[in-house]
Amino acid sequence: MGYKVAVVGATGNVGREMLNILDERGFPADEVVALASRRSQGTEVSFGDKTLKVKALELFDFSDVDICLMSAGGSVAKEWAPKIGAQGCVVIDNSSAFRYDSDVPLIVPEVNADAVTGFTQRYIIANPNCSTAQLVVALKPLHEKAKIKRVVVSTYQSVSGAGKEGMDELFEQSRAVFVADPVSAKKFTKRIAFNVIPHIDVFMEDGTTKEEWKVMAETKKMLDPKIKVTCTAVRVPVFIGHSESVNIEFENPITADEAREILREAPGCLVIDKHEDGAYATPIDTAGEDATYISRIREDQTLENGLNMWVVADNLRKGAALNAIQIAELLVNRKLLGAKKAA
Repeated sequence: MGYKVAVVGATGNVGREMLNILDERGFPADEVVALASRRSQGTEVSFGDKTLKVKALELFDFSDVDICLMSAGGSVAKEWAPKIGAQGCVVIDNSSAFRYDSDVPLIVPEVNADAVTGFTQRYIIANPNCSTAQLVVALKPLHEKAKIKRVVVSTYQSVSGAGKEGMDELFEQSRAVFVADPVSAKKFTKRIAFNVIPHIDVFMEDGTTKEEWKVMAETKKMLDPKIKVTCTAVRVPVFIGHSESVNIEFENPITADEAREILREAPGCLVIDKHEDGAYATPIDTAGEDATYISRIREDQTLENGLNMWVVADNLRKGAALNAIQIAELLVNRKLLGAKKAA
């Protein structure tokens, strides 16, 4: 007997990707339901070779649903996830609403799979920020080998991280530049076409942005609270794929060659790293791919036990939809969840 799965936010970029990946990976679902707000009711979305009609979240009964994949924003998650969880349906939430709650597991399966058992407290599991997900996949095996003390990360984040509106704005502004039309910025604080913006999410009191704080807080929660993390998050004119320049200081010695071998064997990692033109990953190489790509691994000559590396991934997949479905697979494979219909 398979599971009944609901996808909330099914009309958005990540929701559509969740439906694609559920089908691609052959998730054991007898029934998949697409949900969104009332204004999207009746919209059609693809699920494999089928078409699903979107139903209204506000009118839906979750009593016989096993897993709810939610990508509808923080305010929707705060209102609905506790209600859905109370009905015995596990909510895997893609927003930041519950990531920092001590009684909600924050999971990247390649990094801290064992923490998943904590879902029973509230029947909610949090999916990390897209830029954190790919970062910790690359850091975890290196931390196990040489113990990380400090990480300095600069992100180069695609506009799809800001949703369909962000992608539309880059497209429209790029077209406007080429035909000499006026360029207007709505979604972003400055023009994003042919520009980079060192500002993602709101500013906090210390000058850090919320996006930068998320990377710091989530890395500590999933990997090790003792690791010092500092981040600068930048929006770049790329449609899909987040990139990161990562500088790591370790407690114990580790060479670039050792790191390369460790990462080649690590789950979820793909090393593309030769000292020649084009032998490194870029966002366009990772679009539609599941792996976290790692390149430019080299020793930091200014630091004892230091390494630099370049980390790239499809933010809609590993950063969001794929990770959520990997969490669902974790629940199934570890037999932590029985299908309600079977019961």
